[in-house]
Amino acid sequence: MKVNWSYIKLVFLLLLLLGVYAFTGVRHQSKKIEKTTVEFLGEDNLFITQQMVNKLLIQNLGSLTNVPKDALVLNKVEKVLEANKMVKSAQVYLTVNGELTSKIVQRKPIGRIQGNSNFYLDDEGKRMPLSNNHSARVPIITGKITDDSLQNCFAFLNFVNADDFLKKNIIGIHIAKDNDFQLKLRLEDYVVSLGKVENLKAKFNNYKAFYSKATKDKALNNYKAVSLEYNNQVVCTKI
Repeated sequence: MKVNWSYIKLVFLLLLLLGVYAFTGVRHQSKKIEKTTVEFLGEDNLFITQQMVNKLLIQNLGSLTNVPKDALVLNKVEKVLEANKMVKSAQVYLTVNGELTSKIVQRKPIGRIQGNSNFYLDDEGKRMPLSNNHSARVPIITGKITDDSLQNCFAFLNFVNADDFLKKNIIGIHIAKDNDFQLKLRLEDYVVSLGKVENLKAKFNNYKAFYSKATKDKALNNYKAVSLEYNNQVVCTKI
């Protein structure tokens, strides 16, 4: 019987490759984590620092260095990070050289509430605690703070942040009622009474026209109050 040596060689080569692949896989899984790194995505304002992230992981999971890669559950690490009130989302992965990398997106405040309790309003309309590491430069919100008034405030701030002129000039919001807003401006001394958070585009188009003309006439300092509450007009009170 003639032996087909080519066939035997091919089978032997396949078995050898499978053995090498299995050995490499086992060795890769048993390899230990050598170091951890943290990367913050988005803005540079750090409400939570790398040191705080490392401490958070150690407190909840223990030291992660020298831990076998196959013993680490990445989803569990992500949940620990996302449980922090400053973190919006987290993605954790392992590199080939044994480095555990955490990519973190922080929550973004758009307003700061000052009253019986102090906190931020974030870009999802949720309450966000203040940070000892960084203070965001956002409009200050005072007055009647309720869930309803904060939702109106959230809608208003989204409108403001989409307009460069308003974003630059509005630094304070006082809520007289759930839906009755008064605005403080960066340079002008007068108060702008907005009224209800509705018809914002028309109201601020009227205000911009007034502001442009009053600036040209050098008359902005002549007013102590400006009201946008009435349809298609700006009502001013002089000093």
